[in-house]
Amino acid sequence: MSSVGSGYDLGCNIYSPDGRVFQIDYAGKAVENSGAMIGLKCKDGVVVGVEKLVMNRLLMEGSGRRVHPVGRHAGIAFTGYVADGRAVVSAAKSEVENYDDYYGVDMPPHVLTERLGHYFHAYTTYGGYRPFGLATVVAAYDNEKGEAFLHQIDPAGTHYRYHGCATGKARQAAKTEIEKLDLSSLTVEE
Repeated sequence: MSSVGSGYDLGCNIYSPDGRVFQIDYAGKAVENSGAMIGLKCKDGVVVGVEKLVMNRLLMEGSGRRVHPVGRHAGIAFTGYVADGRAVVSAAKSEVENYDDYYGVDMPPHVLTERLGHYFHAYTTYGGYRPFGLATVVAAYDNEKGEAFLHQIDPAGTHYRYHGCATGKARQAAKTEIEKLDLSSLTVEE
């Protein structure tokens, strides 16, 4: 049952008769049409890479970054709309700083991911907002467990922990190559 163009795509809190929220689907399309992003959790850390599509050859090197530190122990990479990414990075930095001020320790990766997932999800539930047109990877070190973790958050706010993940253009080809790797024995330098 197709409901495209029949008014079900006007807001993020309107479900189509077949149970879909088209605004979230559109945000997912923005991610699929943006540069590829991969993350790998190796035995001694996490590696993240994002393809930056250059829309203008006059663009200065270093502008439009897509990988950002959000604390001493954590970083975020995103693909999709850069303006949405800056808003999410700002929220993540604020969350990490507030956690450190309140508890006096680094925020665990799963807590940061969960809070960002709630932040993403909040933008899918209220009228007047739209879902973020980006997917985010959180790479962080957990001091308590003594290892690094890799999490991915989709435009709907759903988040999972991964050994390796890919999204954006050429996502399927990247996933196929990641599946061939033995990440448990691979080091960051390799």
